[in-house]
Amino acid sequence: MISSVPVNRLSCCAKPLKYLARATTTIALDGAIQTLSESGYAAGSRSIVLMMHEDGEQIGRFKVRGLMRELGLISKQPGSHAYKKATVERPDIPNILNRAFDVPAPNQVWCGDITYIWAQGKWHYLAVVMDLFARRVVGWALSSRPDTDLVIKALDMAYEQRGKPQGLLFHSDQGAQYGSRQFRQRLWRYRIRQSMSRRGNCWDNAPMERVFRSLKTEWIPTVGYMTAQEAQRDISHYLMHRYNWIRPHQFKNGLAPAQSEKRLNVMSGIS
Repeated sequence: MISSVPVNRLSCCAKPLKYLARATTTIALDGAIQTLSESGYAAGSRSIVLMMHEDGEQIGRFKVRGLMRELGLISKQPGSHAYKKATVERPDIPNILNRAFDVPAPNQVWCGDITYIWAQGKWHYLAVVMDLFARRVVGWALSSRPDTDLVIKALDMAYEQRGKPQGLLFHSDQGAQYGSRQFRQRLWRYRIRQSMSRRGNCWDNAPMERVFRSLKTEWIPTVGYMTAQEAQRDISHYLMHRYNWIRPHQFKNGLAPAQSEKRLNVMSGIS
């Protein structure tokens, strides 16, 4: 006589469904990572979670970390930096911004800074201008010399591309280029007020430090660029396309800077 053994249909179905859900999530994660990994871009778990939420995939950061380990993916992140602190200000250009980085609208406060890039066997210098509202890059310039012309070119690009806005505040560190007579004359011509960080205090211009950190750790090749022209093209693509339009920013709830401004315009009825 054969005895019948009761079968728990629910548990039989649950196991395949569990594996199916896991496989679906892994595929979605793999797709998000593939998108973010183009041209050497290395994303962390936070960026991947934000992008997956944008696509309607509900997943937590710890889950993403576990799946990244299974897929053998390692986020490319820099080590910590020991910043020097100082309290001395340049008397004629005070720190008006004073770390008030939360700006209510575009074209109210811009920040600028310079960093160095290895290209064509020597250092090149990149000047960037950022609108603080959504952390959008609005101007930039690359040169083999870190002179005043470099920062003026980046400012000119921002001023023209943003429609020559009025009533701006421009903040930077105490670099000689930003304190030069030529740069201050250009600010005066555009009717832009000037603010400067305290001497040696990088945190007074922290948003610029972050954009350079992202550029160097997520995008620029570790060996630099073969030519200055290659650097120009690649950096332009990152700053004006990927950083502004694609890369999720925690600051604006996972929206890229240009998308954040676009949403503001829609809510305000601006075309």
